[in-house]
Amino acid sequence: MNIVIVGHVDHGKSTLIGRLLADTNSLPDGKLEKIKNICERNSKPFEYAFLLDALDDEQSQGITIDTARTFFKTGKREYIIIDAPGHIEFLKNMISGASRAEAAVLIIDAHEGIAENSKRHAYMLSLLGIKQVIVAVNKMDLAGYDVELFHAIKREFSSFLKMINISPIAFIPISARNGENVVHSSVQMNWYDGFSIVQAIDEFEKEKDDSEKPFRMYTQGVYKFNGHFNGKRIIVGNINSGKLKSGDNIVFLPSGKKNTVKSIEVFNQPDKSEAASGEAIGITLDEEIYLKTSELIAKTDEETPKTTDRFRANIFWMGKNRLEIDKEYKLKIGTCRTTVRIEEIESVIDASSIEKFVSRRSVNKNEVAQCILKTRTPLSFDLISENKETSRFVIIDGYDIAGGGIIIGELRERTSKVENLHEFEKELHGLIRKLFPHWELKPILEISD
Repeated sequence: MNIVIVGHVDHGKSTLIGRLLADTNSLPDGKLEKIKNICERNSKPFEYAFLLDALDDEQSQGITIDTARTFFKTGKREYIIIDAPGHIEFLKNMISGASRAEAAVLIIDAHEGIAENSKRHAYMLSLLGIKQVIVAVNKMDLAGYDVELFHAIKREFSSFLKMINISPIAFIPISARNGENVVHSSVQMNWYDGFSIVQAIDEFEKEKDDSEKPFRMYTQGVYKFNGHFNGKRIIVGNINSGKLKSGDNIVFLPSGKKNTVKSIEVFNQPDKSEAASGEAIGITLDEEIYLKTSELIAKTDEETPKTTDRFRANIFWMGKNRLEIDKEYKLKIGTCRTTVRIEEIESVIDASSIEKFVSRRSVNKNEVAQCILKTRTPLSFDLISENKETSRFVIIDGYDIAGGGIIIGELRERTSKVENLHEFEKELHGLIRKLFPHWELKPILEISD
């Protein structure tokens, strides 16, 4: 199970993970002693965070820049723990790390209190669809183990989380540096009788396996092989969700071309009769067809993706320049890349206060907006409530990934005929006047926006 540790810079994320690994004997042999010896040689105080922060800049500045992954095991199951950066300048990295998580531990510094980034990170978890959350109130030792302070933070942050539809499994007072309420109960905080961090993590529920969802695979390439046997055209990709077997009837979207799977192949391995989510495969077809390397493949006997050039989405903007209405950007979802423009900004939300603004024509850096997007060509996708893998996208401004989003609604395409009805009416009036100049003409159509 993938879990992510998030929180404001210096609130103790890496320290918590380091302490967790050390206290459960999950570290490689000699790792703890090695780091302690390095610190001693450099006359530097030992920090459990050093067990995670591998980059030189991170150790010298005491911050996490990139996402670190480590493995951890309890009596219940195995985990991949993702330590995401907390500094606002590395918010892209935090979102990248959290995007693969099923649950989260959000850390708040009891001594410093709830930071703006604490709320922003919580909102990002909600935006990514992560609802299983533990809130760890860290550095209780620096706050004198004050029970009233803990409950004040719990009340304030619970109220905020309720607004973004997150109901935390637990609020846990901890001291990551001293290992209190991380694995074992704290003697100093005997007023708390709830879960430790390890116990709360084991309360997380595993998400439904992606292989049980409808089949989805973006085409990454089409290759022609000529060898000692018959030539093959192999369509390759990584299965995003579902299962596929030889003989399945499939459809390529948005082109709508249909075919049947002749074989499933894996590079440098024997052919397979079936493949599932997470596997990188190649397929051959019963009939040769021309395909672009941006099609989304689905099975015809399952629910198919939406296909349209207009949709509603939540966007988190991280670009240097503002996101603006009618400006052209590049949108990338799966292997598909197309031109997109913002047709309408329905609302903008301040991620730290959840204050909503309407009637805006631009979105500033680190703001979240609900928008209507219009792509140059039709796009195939699922909604975030149906499939995370095929509903997340990025927006590219120039050469930079400037925003990320999730698709929350499908909208109908606007055809040129509908948009030009008024022009059609004018032309028809002109023709009628030529043929019947004595007629009195009135509007044929009354069209509202």
